[in-house]
Amino acid sequence: MKFTLGWLKSYLETEAGLDDILKKLNEIGLEVEGVENPADKLGAFTIAEVIDAVPHPDADKLRVCTVNTGTETITVVCGAPNARKGMRAVLGRPGDYVPGLDVTLGLRKVRGVESNGMMCSIAELELGDDHDGIIDLPADAPVGEVYVKWAGLDDPVIEIAITPNRQDCLGVYGIARDLAAAGVGTLKHPSDAKIEGSFDSDIKVAVDLPADSADACSLFLGRRFKGVKNGPSPKWLQDRLKSIGLRPISALVDITNFISYDLARPLHVYDAAKVTGDLTARLAAAGESFLALDGKTYTAAGGETVIADNTAVLGFGGIMGGEASGCSEDTTDVILEVALFDPVRTAFTGRDQGINSDARYRFERGVDPLFAAQAVEIASKLILDLCGGTVSHVMQAGSTPVWNRTVPFRSERVRTLGGLDLPAASAVAILEKLGFKLEGNDPYTVHVPSWRVDVVGEADIVEEVLRIHGYDNIPSVQLPDLGHKAGATLSVRQKNARLVKRRLAAVGLNEAVTWSFMRRDQATFFGGGDNSLVVDNPISSELDCMRPSMLPNLMMAAQRNKDRGLQGVRLFEVGPVYKDDTEKGQLLVASGIRTLKMTERHWSAASAPVSVFDAKRDALAALEAAGAPIENLQVFAEAPDYYHPGRSGTLRLGPKNILASFGELHPGILKKMDIDGPVVGFEVFLDAIPQKKDKSAAKGAVSMTNLQSVERDFAFLVNRDKSAYDLIRAVKGADKAHISDVNVFDVYEGKGVPDGQKSLAVSVRLTPAIDTFSDKDIDMISDKVIAAATKAVGAVLRS
Repeated sequence: MKFTLGWLKSYLETEAGLDDILKKLNEIGLEVEGVENPADKLGAFTIAEVIDAVPHPDADKLRVCTVNTGTETITVVCGAPNARKGMRAVLGRPGDYVPGLDVTLGLRKVRGVESNGMMCSIAELELGDDHDGIIDLPADAPVGEVYVKWAGLDDPVIEIAITPNRQDCLGVYGIARDLAAAGVGTLKHPSDAKIEGSFDSDIKVAVDLPADSADACSLFLGRRFKGVKNGPSPKWLQDRLKSIGLRPISALVDITNFISYDLARPLHVYDAAKVTGDLTARLAAAGESFLALDGKTYTAAGGETVIADNTAVLGFGGIMGGEASGCSEDTTDVILEVALFDPVRTAFTGRDQGINSDARYRFERGVDPLFAAQAVEIASKLILDLCGGTVSHVMQAGSTPVWNRTVPFRSERVRTLGGLDLPAASAVAILEKLGFKLEGNDPYTVHVPSWRVDVVGEADIVEEVLRIHGYDNIPSVQLPDLGHKAGATLSVRQKNARLVKRRLAAVGLNEAVTWSFMRRDQATFFGGGDNSLVVDNPISSELDCMRPSMLPNLMMAAQRNKDRGLQGVRLFEVGPVYKDDTEKGQLLVASGIRTLKMTERHWSAASAPVSVFDAKRDALAALEAAGAPIENLQVFAEAPDYYHPGRSGTLRLGPKNILASFGELHPGILKKMDIDGPVVGFEVFLDAIPQKKDKSAAKGAVSMTNLQSVERDFAFLVNRDKSAYDLIRAVKGADKAHISDVNVFDVYEGKGVPDGQKSLAVSVRLTPAIDTFSDKDIDMISDKVIAAATKAVGAVLRS
């Protein structure tokens, strides 16, 4: 919201300076976003008189002007078509900065003729859009005077931020009312004089709405004017509109724009000669269209509030009028519209049609429902004063809404809710200055004024008292010490997620953060794409479904990096995936992918492709960081369909509790997604990892020995269908006190091994607990290993 200091003082009688007013605006919640004074950048430009203007000897479109600055006579070369002898213009001298050109003037020669300055246009001074010629001032403009001072453009322009609940401050009068209540000055009220009509209008206004949509336009006031002269508006009105960035159009249009910013009351005028029949507020039928004042054609979807005559739609009510019924310089008869439109319907129509107008901005926030009649009189007086003519009696369709909003208020709530111990009399005085009326004696019944449609409860009343009294005046109070010690900041789930991130980064993966959405057709490859997970209003057509897995997004990210020359991409992400739209359907998962093991070519070795075991190692690292019982995990060859069969698996606690899946991604899916393979990946389901019952953060005692460990190798013959994991598990369990590690180091099938069998060679590390092993001790443990292997998988020690 922009306004000038002079405009504000037309409603606020005050001796306060600009700085005091700006400070108070911030204190009462009308945040000042900026102050601009044209005199700061245009103060060097003066009024000058063109004594003579002759054609340039070497340029047909240039003139050599002899200019009187008030103190001297200089020569200025000018290319403006309207430069002529006897005119008065705005002059800039060498060293002056021209904001519209972003140029600092200098003494220069133009086609051999020395030019001592520049005569400027409106656009060059950033005072408007006109750049066809230099500014042509009246003949009585004082030569040598500072232009902005003479033109009244040295009035500071203030811009404030208006929150959605302060629609009453979308007019200068409402801002002045708040400042007066805050003690800055005395409020001057707008005129309440009535203009008597002299005839009945032949063009009527009407409301034709179904009962269930009567609030679309609850009140429609109209007035006809005859014999008006719609020329340029007076200088004071043009200056006010220009100061806030509005372009003056004509007196009739300028009056409506002025009242919208002056009193926060949008209204509209129609050229009566262009209206067929009566003006009616009704709902649009689907397909009805009109050419709007912004030069665009809008088509109604059906149900929008429109103003129409007997033949066509003339505009969207409360948003924008149409070109067909707009006023021009030839307009002599006018219909004034002052109506009350439903805020919600106005907002939806404006949004659906893509129209952002000053009228919509005010109506959708709620205008004063009781001000319509006074607005008719104020607009009528301005039209008659500036355009002349005669006026009809006021026409009315619909009825003025009943406004009798009351809110209970207890003065103690200023202290209990706002933290300010303020006497009841002071709170009452503040509310009365704001226009509220109070009845009773604490608790009060507060009658809310019609311009404060945002006040609906006791908390709103307290806010008004605190705002005007000053938030800075609320004392700072030390919070009481309740002896409560803060608990853990992070949950176990959050801690595990952080630990997993650190471990995956430590094993060489780079963290990525991708969208929680993906393409629906690709989501189907990973078990997703259900209707329940499709986004109703996606930010992109390629992000229309919640992700069932993070792998596809990571794969796409890796491919984008590879396309830009980066080899061996290794990424991970910890975040949510979505199996369904229920609360339990959102899972916390750690996922990662790898492409090549080596990222650079080297003479000593070729870049090796990744394998299923790389993914398994990453999955185990993440599980270990999250506290999963690694020693109890079982490996199953089954994995989701998007993994390569035979090159993938799952890690489980028991046959049903899947903690992770890993493996090479299926070549078919890589091809469909246009991903270069091979790619291996893993998914660790952090929510499935059982948490320890012991909540203590203390760690157990460190178990270390200074005795020498021993390694023994065993080669077993087992049936081909037996799992190496089952063998390892059996060997580990043979002597838990002394066997610290078991590792498969060789798998062999071929000569020397019976058909249907394979040789599995394992290395077993034996760690003594108390005394160094003797040969007898080692032999005893070896016998236990062989017996456990034979019992578990039918293994036979290979000779």
